[in-house]
Amino acid sequence: MAGLSSLGGMALAAFVAATLLPAQSEAVFVGLLAAKSVDPLALFLTASIANTAGSILNWWLGLMIARHGVDRLPARLRPDPKRFAQAQGFFARFGWPSLLLAWVPIVGDPLTFAAGTLNYPFWRFTVLVLIGKAGRYAALWAGWASFA
Repeated sequence: MAGLSSLGGMALAAFVAATLLPAQSEAVFVGLLAAKSVDPLALFLTASIANTAGSILNWWLGLMIARHGVDRLPARLRPDPKRFAQAQGFFARFGWPSLLLAWVPIVGDPLTFAAGTLNYPFWRFTVLVLIGKAGRYAALWAGWASFA
């Protein structure tokens, strides 16, 4: 039962970390690896999928912004205008490869919003973001394993 609650906590931390809410999931991931309370593969899959799901929420909100305008979103869900404009410019300039960087702090979340506002195809978005986010957790797992 402790393993299931640990995975639930990881899923929550990873999901929230991918939204505009201030949160980080890396410490939770490494902490659970160190605690050895759950299977590392299950932890990796949970973190990667939940973090991608949070970015899908951002993509969907971006799509809603494109269709209905930012004013229809609750104030706490509106992206920072400056970072959002930067992300739109970055995405417009570099295109789909930029989605592989959706895991990068500060820039990644607005980037996923920008993809939604530009109506980037959902399945391509999901695959690219999952590759980037899974790569980040894989690097954390490999780094932890080299010191454990």
